[in-house]
Amino acid sequence: MPNDKGRAPSAPDSKLIVAPGGELHQTASQPDGRLTTNFGVPLSDDQNSLKAGPRGPALLEDFVLREKIQHFDHERIPERIVHARGSAAHGFFELTTSLAPYTRANILTEVGQRTEVFTRFSTVAGGAGSVDTPRDVRGFAVKFYTREGNWDLVGNNIPVFFIQDAIKFPDLIHAVKMESDRGYPQAASAHDTFWDFIGLMPEATHMVMWAMSDRAIPRSFRMMEGFGVNTFRLVNEKGEGTFVKFHWRPKLGTQSTCWDEALKIAGADPDFHRRDLHEAIAGGHFPEWEFGVQLVSQAEADALPFDILDATKLIPEEMVPIQVVGRMVLDRNPDNFFAETEQAAFLPTNMPPGIDASEDPLLQGRLFSYQDTQLSRLGSVNFHQLPINQAKGCPFQNMQRDGHMQMQIPKGRANYEPNSLAEAGEEGGPREDPKGGFRTAAMAVEGPKVRLRAETFADHYSQARLFFRSQTRIEQAHLASAIVFELSKCSFEHVRQRILANLQNVDSDLAQRVATGLNMDLPARAEPAVEPKDMELSPMLRIVGKYPQTLMGRAVGILVTDGADGAIVEAVRKAAEGEGATVKVVAPKIGGVTLKGGDVLKADGQLAGSPSVIFDAVAVVVSAEGCAQLLGESAATDFVANAFVHLKAIGFTAQAKPLLDKAGVQTDAGVVDLGSGAEAFLPPARTRQWDREPSVRMLA
Repeated sequence: MPNDKGRAPSAPDSKLIVAPGGELHQTASQPDGRLTTNFGVPLSDDQNSLKAGPRGPALLEDFVLREKIQHFDHERIPERIVHARGSAAHGFFELTTSLAPYTRANILTEVGQRTEVFTRFSTVAGGAGSVDTPRDVRGFAVKFYTREGNWDLVGNNIPVFFIQDAIKFPDLIHAVKMESDRGYPQAASAHDTFWDFIGLMPEATHMVMWAMSDRAIPRSFRMMEGFGVNTFRLVNEKGEGTFVKFHWRPKLGTQSTCWDEALKIAGADPDFHRRDLHEAIAGGHFPEWEFGVQLVSQAEADALPFDILDATKLIPEEMVPIQVVGRMVLDRNPDNFFAETEQAAFLPTNMPPGIDASEDPLLQGRLFSYQDTQLSRLGSVNFHQLPINQAKGCPFQNMQRDGHMQMQIPKGRANYEPNSLAEAGEEGGPREDPKGGFRTAAMAVEGPKVRLRAETFADHYSQARLFFRSQTRIEQAHLASAIVFELSKCSFEHVRQRILANLQNVDSDLAQRVATGLNMDLPARAEPAVEPKDMELSPMLRIVGKYPQTLMGRAVGILVTDGADGAIVEAVRKAAEGEGATVKVVAPKIGGVTLKGGDVLKADGQLAGSPSVIFDAVAVVVSAEGCAQLLGESAATDFVANAFVHLKAIGFTAQAKPLLDKAGVQTDAGVVDLGSGAEAFLPPARTRQWDREPSVRMLA
C-alpha cells in the first residue's frame, strides 16, 4: 500500500562496506517486520494459495506456496540412531586448578578462564518422540568452544559401558532397540533381544548393574553425574602422556526417582526432564557441576588390577581420588531447538592440543563413528559451519573447499598446501603450526596384526560384584527388583536362565533374589573366563545418603481447595522457597480457589494435570468442605496415595485427614501435621522416606 507520501514503503536500509582486500560487500538488512520469501521478496498474502478463480485449481506458478510447502516437507533430518531424544543448554566452563604439569591444553591450564559451552543430555534407546523418564542410560555431552578449537567431551551418566570393542556396538543397539519384526518396545530394555544379547556377552554385566540401578531413572538432568566413560590422555609440553578419566558432579547431588514414579511421570509429563531443565534456567536457578579428573601414570596403570583401556571398568575413587579442577554452569536456554539442540554435532575427535585419545578399542571406534553419523544426519561435509557447531573461541581456516551447503565464500587461488603463492604477492592461505598445533602422543606400538581381545580384558565380574556390594541395602533391593521386572518381560525361558547363571558370579544373594522374584530355580553358575575377585567396597558408588539434605532445586506441590487457610499455604511456600525449592499451587480448577477470608489464590496447575509424581514433596491444605469434595475425585486420592508410595513427605492440615485415610496414608516421620508449623515439614521434604518402602511395595 502507498504510504502518506504516495510512495510504496522502501526496503530496509543496507550498507556497503569495504573489505580488507578492497572488495565491496553489502551487509544483511535489518528486519522490518515484513513477511518475505526465503530470498527476501515481500509477501502480500500468506493466507491463500494462487488459484485459477476463487474455487479453481492451484497454479504451478505459485512460488510462495511451493517454497513454503517444500521447506516444510524437508524440515526434519534423520534423528540420531542413539541419543535421539535430547535437551540442551548454553553456559560456561571455568577452570579453578591448573593441570599445566600434565597438559598444554589452554582450557585446562589458565585458571579463571571462562569458556563457552553447549551441553546436551539425552536418553539412548528411544526415538526423538519417546518420553524422558524410561530406565535408560543418559547421554552427557559437552562442547567446549576453546581458544584452540572445539573440544567435545561426549559421555554418559554412567562411567562404564556395555562392550569393550566398538565392533560390537551395532549389535548392542540392534538388541536394545525395538525388535525388528514388531517395532516395539520403544525406549525399553525389558524385552528378549536385549537380555539375550546381554546373557551372551558377560563383559556387559558391570554396565547392567548400573543400568538396573537407580542411576538409570534420574530425578533430573540437573541431578545427574557425568562421565567421559573412555580413558583419554593428557599431553604436556614435553610430549609426556598421562591417562585421565573425566567426571562431572552435580552441585545438587545425584538423585533419582522411584521406578513406579518414573512410569507415572511418563504419562503425566512425557517432557518432564526437558521442562525441568528449561524452567530451572529460565527461573535463574542455573544448574552447576564440578569438573574433576582422575590422573594415572603409565606405571600406575600397569599396577592396577584391571586394564585402564577396558571401557567396562572404572577406577574406584578410593583407589584414585577425583581432583576437582573446574566448574560448569548452564545459564541460557537455546533460542531454537532445531537449530541448536537438534543440529548440534558432537565428535570425540574434537580435541584441542594437549588432550588425546587412548588405545581403548571402544574409543577407537567412536573416533570414526560419530563423524560418519553426522555426515548422514546433517547431509553435508560442511556441518561444522552451522552456528552451533562452529569454533567460536578461534577461527577455523584450511584448504577444504566446496561441498554440499558450503556457507562461506573462500577467497584467493590457493586451495592446496603447500603452495608458494605468497612469493608472488598473493594470499597463500594458512600454514601448519609445528610448535602449537595438535600432536598425537608418541606411544610405542608393537605386535602382529590380530583380531583378539587382550587377556587383561577377561575379568567380567569383579567390578560388577564391587558395584552391587557397595550399594546400600535400599539400592540393592531396587537393583534386584529392576532385573526381576525386566526378565519378567522376556518370553524365552533360556534367556532368563542364562542371566541367572551369570548373576551368580556377581553375588549369590542377588541371583537368588532374582530367581525368587521370577519363581524359578537357580541354574548352575556360569563358568567365568576369570574367577571374580573381591575388591574393597566403594561407598562413593552409592546414591542414597550422599545427596545434600536440602530442598534446593526440588519442587513442592501444595494442593488447595476453597476455604483453605491462606496463612498455612503462605507459610509452606515461604519455608520451601527459603531453601531454594520451586513451589506450585495445585487446585481442582485452574482458576484457583477462594481462601478462608475471601482472598483469591491463583493456581499454577489443575489437579488432574499436576499429579504428585511431578513434585518432590507435597502439602495438602484444604477446608473441611473442600476435602469432602475431593473424596469423590480419584485424582485427589491418587495425589496423596502416590506421594506416599513414592516415599515423599506429605504435609497436611487437620481438615485433610479423611483424604489421607482414604488414600491409605499411614503416619510416619514423613507425614507431618502442618498445625505444628511449616518448619516441621522441611526435614522430611529434603529426602525420601526410605524406611517407609517395605510397607508400600514388595521388593526382590
